[in-house]
Amino acid sequence: MFGDTESFPCASIVKVQIMAALLHDSEHGDGLSSQDRDEMTSMIEASDNDAATSLWDRAGYAPGVSVFDRLALMTHTVPDPYGAWGNTQTTAMDQLRLLGTIVYPNGLLDAPHRAFALELMENVHPAQHWGISAGVTDGSTVALKNGWLPTRTGGWIVNSIGAVSGEGRDYLIAVLSQDDPSFGYGIETIETISGIVWRSVGAAYGA
Repeated sequence: MFGDTESFPCASIVKVQIMAALLHDSEHGDGLSSQDRDEMTSMIEASDNDAATSLWDRAGYAPGVSVFDRLALMTHTVPDPYGAWGNTQTTAMDQLRLLGTIVYPNGLLDAPHRAFALELMENVHPAQHWGISAGVTDGSTVALKNGWLPTRTGGWIVNSIGAVSGEGRDYLIAVLSQDDPSFGYGIETIETISGIVWRSVGAAYGA
């Protein structure tokens, strides 16, 4: 773990947080509507911002999403109070905790909802299938969500989170970066790290 307590803006990886909060709420309410499912699909698979805004509103804005964050022990994550969901601050460790609620059995999300979330993350648009999928052998399963955002100073925020399994490996990974000189630089950095992690995990388990 490196820099696990450093805070970063989420950009579009916050969409996983929004989805998880709504899935949790639906288990204690009226369930998911067809509109919820359609907008979650657009939000995760195509990173649709309009869908994200609609779902952020239905989740209860920052206060509503914060409730789920606390339940998931994401103690260093702060949803943007002014409504700019992409400016939500988080840490790599909190993103791993979030991923854990989606990937592994837990008391916050039931198995059908976790399966639904994973299916969306495993089917992101091909143009967005970069980041923590790099260096992974064909045939492995990668569930991911990426986020990117230009900053006012001319740099970039580039993030990639997800779960990887295959060839004896099964791990969660969150790589967050800011002040990248370009979008491409951020992607290249994350993909270099992804390849190192894939090889290192394989070596550790003899895979």
